[in-house]
Amino acid sequence: MSSTEYTKVYYGNFILVTRVKSELQNAGIIPIIKDEGESQRLGGQGSIGNGFQEVFVHNDELEKASAIVEKVKAEMEA
Repeated sequence: MSSTEYTKVYYGNFILVTRVKSELQNAGIIPIIKDEGESQRLGGQGSIGNGFQEVFVHNDELEKASAIVEKVKAEMEA
């Protein structure tokens, strides 16, 4: 994944990432979820990750995605 085409918009545990992912998809944005721990496990290296995942979106959708992420974060804090 080229860092010039995608930007990280959220970082959190599986449950919170699932919520953010769902809201983005409902808005027509296809996020990419990066899970280093799962990648290590599948690669036979064992999982040393902390269970956190990263959510990336294409730069063309960054402004819209950022607004959605901020809305979700505010709802989770309430």
